[in-house]
Amino acid sequence: MNKIYLIKSALNTLIKNKVRSALTILGISIGIVAVIVVMSAGNSLKKFVSGQLEVFGPNLIQVEVKVPSTKKNSTENAMGMAVGITITTLTMEDAEAIAKLSNVEAVSPGLTGQELAGYGDQIKKTMLWGASEDFLKVNKMILADGRFFSKEENDGLAKVVVIGSTVKEKLFGQTDPLEKNIKLNRINYRVVGVLAKQGASGFMDMDSIIYIPIKTLQKQILGVDHILFVSLVVKDQKKAEDTADEITQLLRRRHNITDPNKDDFAATTMAEAQGTINKIFDGLTILLLALVAVSLLVGGVGIMNIMYVTVSERTYEIGLRKAVGATNQDIFLQFLFESLVMTFVAGLAGIIIGIILVYLISLAAASQGFVLGFNLSFLGIIIAITFSLTVGLVFGLTPARRAALLEPVTALRQE
Repeated sequence: MNKIYLIKSALNTLIKNKVRSALTILGISIGIVAVIVVMSAGNSLKKFVSGQLEVFGPNLIQVEVKVPSTKKNSTENAMGMAVGITITTLTMEDAEAIAKLSNVEAVSPGLTGQELAGYGDQIKKTMLWGASEDFLKVNKMILADGRFFSKEENDGLAKVVVIGSTVKEKLFGQTDPLEKNIKLNRINYRVVGVLAKQGASGFMDMDSIIYIPIKTLQKQILGVDHILFVSLVVKDQKKAEDTADEITQLLRRRHNITDPNKDDFAATTMAEAQGTINKIFDGLTILLLALVAVSLLVGGVGIMNIMYVTVSERTYEIGLRKAVGATNQDIFLQFLFESLVMTFVAGLAGIIIGIILVYLISLAAASQGFVLGFNLSFLGIIIAITFSLTVGLVFGLTPARRAALLEPVTALRQE
């Protein structure tokens, strides 16, 4: 039987049963759309997060507190921090000891908090970031105006701040904020600098933060002695892993830790962080694709049911075709082509809708300040096409075989 005839016959059958065909196609299309959106959005998000890490440079090491007896990237550690477990063992003295290591170029200890910031009649709840004089060097940020605070101001608990560009706009508008006072905890703090616009970093809006000497934040506002993290840059990137190991051994000695499982801190290089992110996103993608595969299988079952119904409805037609010379193979291929054409149309529709959705997601993310970009996954498209045709083939085989094995005489009697 001519292959062109088979395709035309399959299309005519789809057109003849518009509603039934449309519902079947919809089931497969949803799965195809999900495959494309999951893989494309996953790629975009992975590139976005990786890009945020690259901003800090490959020679950055991050030392953070963690819940003892948990792994640094574990769910247990994250949940412990989320429910309010506070680790107070990391100190400024630890940061100063780290700074003395031979491969360490600059160190910036960090501590965060929140406070109402006010200027005139403008009041804004703002995140406070306690930092040291090396903050700009470590975090590769740029001043738009003024200066950053000095070591002497940090050691002297000076009441000075550097503000992000969004804070400047909301509190001061078009007014020059330099040397003006803002109120934090009802006390005046002098603005000595304004940072250039940074955008989001690690899902944190760096422009909506007020940066303050860390010792001032500790003693004057929060009343604590500990810090949350230490960011540092190394002189030789090739020795970053060795330096991270040095930091680990140093802090274990300082914190009197003999069992590595009891570490209350974690030192992470950018290479390690990048590897962790890749593993997380790859794992999520596989999990989501497994869920999507279920919807495709459900769509395949729908196709098989429809094809069984079609065979039952066209039993007389099958008998008539066989009576005039059609072979079992001709009948088998006819119904198999109908299944394949249905899934191909579903796949094509799913690909088009999926591409549109990926584009709309990129626009929506950009409107919220997250420049994910339009990263279409061609692997996702290939998987979608392969899945749709495989589903059509696998779930169309049994109904097509049933149609091919009908006896002509028996089929003609069922008119």
